[in-house]
Amino acid sequence: MKKYFKLAMAVVVALIFIGTFVFLWQKSQPKEIVYSEFTPEVKDIQKTTIITGTIEPRNEVSVKPQISGIIAELMKEPGQTVQAGEVIARVKVIPDMGQLSNAESRVRLSEINLKQVETDFKRTETLHEQRVVSDEEYEKARQQLRQAREEKAAADDALQVVRDGVSKSNASASSTLIRSTISGVILDIPVKVGNSVINSNTFNDGTTIATVANMQDLIFRGNIDETEVGQLVIGIPMTITIGALQNETFDARLEYISPKAIQSNGANQFEIKAAVTLTSGKGGQGGMLRSGYSANAEIILAEAKQVVTVPESTIEFSGDSTFVYVLTDSTGKDKTYTRRPVVTGLSDGVSIEIKKGAATNEKLRGPQIITDDNNNE
Repeated sequence: MKKYFKLAMAVVVALIFIGTFVFLWQKSQPKEIVYSEFTPEVKDIQKTTIITGTIEPRNEVSVKPQISGIIAELMKEPGQTVQAGEVIARVKVIPDMGQLSNAESRVRLSEINLKQVETDFKRTETLHEQRVVSDEEYEKARQQLRQAREEKAAADDALQVVRDGVSKSNASASSTLIRSTISGVILDIPVKVGNSVINSNTFNDGTTIATVANMQDLIFRGNIDETEVGQLVIGIPMTITIGALQNETFDARLEYISPKAIQSNGANQFEIKAAVTLTSGKGGQGGMLRSGYSANAEIILAEAKQVVTVPESTIEFSGDSTFVYVLTDSTGKDKTYTRRPVVTGLSDGVSIEIKKGAATNEKLRGPQIITDDNNNE
């Protein structure tokens, strides 16, 4: 029994040894090297760049009050269209006690003065009827009466303005009514009824009641790297893609390149602006475009039409020279490729222009095709 067991073990060991030897021998055998092949083709080639930015209105206006007070009423909401001069809100005035006291004092003094002038005028008028005073003195007395009455009316108006923010004589131009200064869309109303607001002065910019912009006049604003800014010219066309509107694109035209660079993540970048063209049914008031949308702008930096191109992976770069491997013999078991210098042109990162050195009736060697032990790619 032991004899058979030893014999079986010897057979197993021998099989393992032989299998290992065969495996290592197969591994040591040279594998066939197979390359992909490409034929040059004639097509258009473009070098483009993508710039990230935002959609903004060209002119965005902050509407501020002319007087300080409390928001009593809001007539509009964000998103609504407003015309220049249309009322957005109404402010209730909280009078300054010092100004109010001065205005009330002025009214009292004007009343006292008016009563005195009226008394003097009546006396002068009676004497004029009796031919005691001259016509000149009578006219002077009447002039003083008119001036006193005008001063009284002005004092009353000043008191009403300080106390109520509006007087009877200028109610149509009340500073308590906050009006839009331009026609457009209300982007934001950052205040609520009951909020205190102040007018713009030397020490304060004033409270913004509303932000209004013309959404028919939009621009794209973004930054471009210094390595590409030199290839831009004013007026170059751009294609805008909105992140929130995947199926829509908009045409734009470059109209501004900043003369000064800004630092961004350790790189120099230049701000650009482009006018967005709004077509019927796209964007605008009540349309799809909104202020602050993230957007990408595609710019064609260079273009070559109907040129011979090959995949860039077929090019061998050696210093300042470029080469391709042209198929010269495919009759044998192993194909023969000849190294040939070429003159390259524009590249879009995938395909590259061949100006000289390769024809459309030739086959060029590409990258090596990696195969497994079963000769599968």
